[in-house]
Amino acid sequence: MTHMEVAGLSVEERLRLMEVLWDSLCHDPAPKQAMPAWHQAVLEDRVARLEAGKEPVSSWEDAKQVLRDQIASR
Repeated sequence: MTHMEVAGLSVEERLRLMEVLWDSLCHDPAPKQAMPAWHQAVLEDRVARLEAGKEPVSSWEDAKQVLRDQIASR
């Protein structure tokens, strides 16, 4: 798919495409790329905040709906 083809999709279609791409990357058996130290530190901080109850959480379905609602209200 070319950039022009992607640009011609609606926002909803591009979001669906992004979800499909992300799912395919998550299940790709290719070796993982090395993670920069700063990225590991950010992830560790976020996990610690979640475990301490200092971060709000929501389901992926709820998060997607919030994004869709924001897009629809534009």
